Amino acid sequence: MSGYFITLEGIDGSGKTTQAILLEKKLATFGKKVLLTREPGGVKGAEEIRNLLVQGKQDRWSPTTETLLFFASRKHHLEKCILPALNSNKIVICDRFSDSTMVYQGGTNVELINLIKNLNELVVGLEPDLTLLIDVDPKKSLTRGLKRSTKEDRFEMFGLEFQEKARLRYQSLAKEFDRFQMIDGNGGIEATHELVWKKVSNHLSISN
Repeated sequence: MSGYFITLEGIDGSGKTTQAILLEKKLATFGKKVLLTREPGGVKGAEEIRNLLVQGKQDRWSPTTETLLFFASRKHHLEKCILPALNSNKIVICDRFSDSTMVYQGGTNVELINLIKNLNELVVGLEPDLTLLIDVDPKKSLTRGLKRSTKEDRFEMFGLEFQEKARLRYQSLAKEFDRFQMIDGNGGIEATHELVWKKVSNHLSISN
């Protein structure tokens, strides 16, 4: 495998999707071969599972069932999209990956955390080269998220306390793994993009 794998993480409404799109466009201006994708989803089968996960009532799934659905989607996404792109020497930008599952489904549940760790090893077997954590005040991110006109609001509907806890778990992961780079996402879109590009261009040795 000779490509480069970048993931963007953050609580709902953090702006990571916008930053992923801007990053793809910026890398393309330097002649880089880039694939932009997302989780859950990214390819047809995984997108069908996505609809089961991001729509509907909050209590639609048990925590374990929800976790297994995420990993089913991720495995299909890896096989059909991410790994072929990396093997073709592309830069893959993924809007969410395994860290989201650890934060949102794992939470503080020790049994689920252990399950996720085991599934990461057995089913995924791939870590990003670089993870950009877009860190935003949960009050601001929740306001952004609820303003979006979409049916995919199941996780936003868990409320402010849920997002605050998710932010803390992300910050904890960022301290645990060197691949994380924290990005202050409380500014405007362009200001955040500049911070993202500074990190990415440094890691990829791209001269501006």
